Amino acid sequence: MPARYDGLVAGALYPPDTLTCIGAFVIVDKRGSARIRGGRMSCTAYPPSFAYPLSVRGFFDHPNRALWLIKWLLLIPHYIILAFLWLAFWIVTVIAFFAILFTTRYPKGLFEFNVGVIRWSWRVSFYGYAALGTDRYPPFTLTDVADYPARLDLAYPQQLNRWLPLVKWLLAFPQYILVGALVGSGYVVATSVQDGRAVSYSTPSLIGAAVVIAAIAMLFTTRYPPGLFDLVLGIDRWGYRLLVYVALMTDRYPPFRLDQGSIDLEGPAQSPEPSVASQ
Repeated sequence: MPARYDGLVAGALYPPDTLTCIGAFVIVDKRGSARIRGGRMSCTAYPPSFAYPLSVRGFFDHPNRALWLIKWLLLIPHYIILAFLWLAFWIVTVIAFFAILFTTRYPKGLFEFNVGVIRWSWRVSFYGYAALGTDRYPPFTLTDVADYPARLDLAYPQQLNRWLPLVKWLLAFPQYILVGALVGSGYVVATSVQDGRAVSYSTPSLIGAAVVIAAIAMLFTTRYPPGLFDLVLGIDRWGYRLLVYVALMTDRYPPFRLDQGSIDLEGPAQSPEPSVASQ
């Protein structure tokens, strides 16, 4: 049936501060018709605020119970391509640094390229071990794919502060600590000396532990605990918000908040897109 993921919560007709919990979302086809599709997503509500320029969305797509065991192998082509894309990403960021410094603008073509790299990475992460949210293989493209269950958009800034690029790395230091605790290697729980060398043993990161628990749950029960899915999406979203800030793509400081679930309530409004795909 023609449909696409729009990221429109059935309760979006109501103010965000009144939203409680909805287990379905609206799918709108190119004729403007709408229908309800069952899905697992966040029911967290926040007070209305000025939209954050980044939108990170991911819809649970009922992955196979055991495919995650070999996804690392299936993703090797993506890893190779992304290694080169991320090298280009940081080169472009350096060029953009000087452009912002002298013109207060991020060159549009360079901006779109970097958004594409982040978008590609998000699809790979959602398919892989940062979420395990779908078994649909990520497409090899920088552009948005309207019917893919993981989507990312970033509003283009018409003007940026010319001096902030000089200090953003410093301003983001508290974020480094918090996001590092969520996605880093965890906490050291024991140390020992082996062959004259100090060896540390650490716990998994919070997101790593959540995905491992979810993977084991799917293997034995075919179910992904919904609370864990919301938590994983929230951690991923916070990490991408920090990334676009330190990559000079927005001057909006990332909020100190874990916005959980499929729908990015803080993201910008999404315009209708013409493409559809069969489900």
